[in-house]
Amino acid sequence: MTLDQLQKIMPLAKDRAASFFAPLVAAMQEFQINTPLRQASFLAQIAHESCQLLYVKELASGAAYQGRKDLGDIHPGDGEKYKGRGLIQITGLNNYQLVAAALKIDCVNHPELLEQPVNACRSAAWFWQTHGLNELADKDFFVTITRKINGGLNGLSER
Repeated sequence: MTLDQLQKIMPLAKDRAASFFAPLVAAMQEFQINTPLRQASFLAQIAHESCQLLYVKELASGAAYQGRKDLGDIHPGDGEKYKGRGLIQITGLNNYQLVAAALKIDCVNHPELLEQPVNACRSAAWFWQTHGLNELADKDFFVTITRKINGGLNGLSER
């Protein structure tokens, strides 16, 4: 993929595409998002989740996650602190802990680290690989991928 191609895939990204291009390519290599089907599926999903690289932090407050034991958000303020970040919107203390261990970044104590281009890209690619999405992309199971990322089919046609 070239920068020009990324800008055509995500035209709303405009100048932001340049700051995400190298980290995105590196993350895709690191996590074996390395075939046309894998890359197309991954780029379609992150384009929707980040509004074409415009948002690496969930717009909502995160209060809706407070008390969600499945996410590990059981302490006061956890919902807001561990709201969605990165290009796939990693959400919840449990997921932040997994990302921190896997990527060797202290996003548990510094959640804003997932907003930096390198970490936003790597956390998305890590999520993609660890949730078996490369294999689903190989089979062109796009709807299943969307459900695993979104929990439903929100924005399916846009993806």
